Amino acid sequence: MNTGTGRRLVDVQSTSRRSGAATVLNIGEVLAQLTSDFPSVTASKIRFYEEKGLITPQRTAAGYRQFRESDVERLRFVLALQRDHYLPLKVIREYLDAIDQGLTPENLPPGVSIAPRMVSEDVLRELKGRTRRLTPEQLRTESGSGVELFETMISYGLIASHEGTFDDHALKVAQACTALAVHGLEPRHLRPFQAAADREFGLVERAVGPVSARKDSTAAMRAAESAREIAELCLSLHSALVQTRIAEMETS
Repeated sequence: MNTGTGRRLVDVQSTSRRSGAATVLNIGEVLAQLTSDFPSVTASKIRFYEEKGLITPQRTAAGYRQFRESDVERLRFVLALQRDHYLPLKVIREYLDAIDQGLTPENLPPGVSIAPRMVSEDVLRELKGRTRRLTPEQLRTESGSGVELFETMISYGLIASHEGTFDDHALKVAQACTALAVHGLEPRHLRPFQAAADREFGLVERAVGPVSARKDSTAAMRAAESAREIAELCLSLHSALVQTRIAEMETS
């Protein structure tokens, strides 16, 4: 992790907003701040992010971690980008490296903007607490689908509710299905995508099996991160193969 001028500037800007000495937190206090917005965060996950160089908490003489506000902001940024945009840590690390150098990262997800410090207040407001559960009515409204299309997506297993509500994954699927319906592709035509996704997940699951089978406390997180990276490569391969066929249409 870059620890040059950019990182020092971040810390100065973070602490200059407060009077007196910078606040430091132990890992339990950090969890208390984060769990309401990120219920799945654990001490093991925070230690894993430290191991990956995404945060660099200070240490006491006895070796205990001490987190600054800037560390908590970085954690919010990482957790939110993983949760809301499903980005692998490698990509998030590139964003953080750019921020540490006082730069604005390129190719941020739509709607995410960063001031040249750790994480701007605007980004924090945008990323904080975005976990949502959508009612059927909310999902139909936000995806633009009608009742008939909504019910058809459910019947073909493209979306599924959990205790009567839907998550952001279901919303993304519904938005894609609604857009494809405009081109005459109905849910019944899209079942091969579900089957392909199941097969792809099987490949990913098999690939990360040796990692997830380990007994250490970060095994599950390592497996999930590897799964994200493999899935991203699979999507790139799929897109390249389809684009090849489209290019052949232009030359035929």
